[in-house]
Amino acid sequence: MNVSTVVTGLGIAAPNGLGLEEYWSATLAGRSGIGPVSRFDASSYPARLAGEIDGFVAEDHLPGRLLPQTDRMTQLALVAAGWALDDAGVVPGDLPEYDMGVITASHSGGFEFGQNELRALWSKGGKYVSAYQSFAWFYAVNSGQISIRNGMRGPSGVVVSDQAGGLDALAQARRQIRKGTPLIVSGAVDASICPWGWVAQLASDRLSHGDVPERAYLPFDDSAAGHVAGEGGALLVLEEESHARARDARRIYGRIAGHAATFDPPRDSGRAPAVQTVIDQALADAAVTAEEVDVVFADAAGLPGLDRVEAEAISKVFGPRGVPVTAPKTMTGRLYSGSAPLDVATACLSIRDAVIPPTVHTSPSGRYDIDLVTGAPREATVRYALVIARGYGGFNSAVVVGAPHG
Repeated sequence: MNVSTVVTGLGIAAPNGLGLEEYWSATLAGRSGIGPVSRFDASSYPARLAGEIDGFVAEDHLPGRLLPQTDRMTQLALVAAGWALDDAGVVPGDLPEYDMGVITASHSGGFEFGQNELRALWSKGGKYVSAYQSFAWFYAVNSGQISIRNGMRGPSGVVVSDQAGGLDALAQARRQIRKGTPLIVSGAVDASICPWGWVAQLASDRLSHGDVPERAYLPFDDSAAGHVAGEGGALLVLEEESHARARDARRIYGRIAGHAATFDPPRDSGRAPAVQTVIDQALADAAVTAEEVDVVFADAAGLPGLDRVEAEAISKVFGPRGVPVTAPKTMTGRLYSGSAPLDVATACLSIRDAVIPPTVHTSPSGRYDIDLVTGAPREATVRYALVIARGYGGFNSAVVVGAPHG
């Protein structure tokens, strides 16, 4: 397949930076966005820290008519999509509407909107439930709202595979571009920091119960004991390369060079998890050798068993300490389907600026034979970056991001 899918625009909404350059400067400086939950009183819950986006005022970015019909995650996604299009220099109205599509991922849909409407139902009665509840909670709502707002009537959809979904959405976008759609807005933004969403996340039994932000999320550390949940993510403008060059795109950040997805076997099967397989298959899809990869953005679950499986897979593919590994999500918390697209955007910035951002607060355990970038950014020419994402229930996904041609 000779069609090349390139990244021409980035829109980022993250707990440690709202907007591309704010996020990137914070990430290189090692500034964390993790702190006590402030969006509701979490004092009675076992997990009380989160990566929250401060300073986002939807009214500053969106028309008033959209506010009563959208959840916070959709408001963030609409703004991030607009920033990505602006960054790409794309004015949707200037392109044929069927030449543009939207494919996003979602972890949980609009939890906070749904919670408020359930409260209205049980406290006041059914006539007080908003008609917008019919779609505002739905997994596909971000794709729908971005599509409507920007007049994008080409292939659209949503992928639901927990934390792995963000990469699977980018892969689905690449498939549609290969089939002939020149431009797809893709990625994910999730936001479910509300009591209902919090209870759902606690059900995974993977949230950290720590109260010290610097010690609560420590992947690959001997003290690892779960992750901190966050909100946000990234939307990317993906284009067929010749389309981007024909319209003289401002920049090409990188290429979606390869992808693979696997599913772990049942725990009692006796078979090994499929993390190494997903890495091997993504490299094969990109026609790239392990030696050509300059950095791995790890899933970094923050639980000893999951960290061990991922570290062993990386060591087997790349050799002991054979490639720099980083997890900048230690500054944002895990953003569910938003995490991996944010890692892909970060990989694009690493390629652009020849620097690998650090993993903060973690002291790598001697049990893992990986070269974890900690403390400070590391200067490095990045030709290919591998991004790994693993979802609850056994989803694995990996994407190879390549430097632009020429």
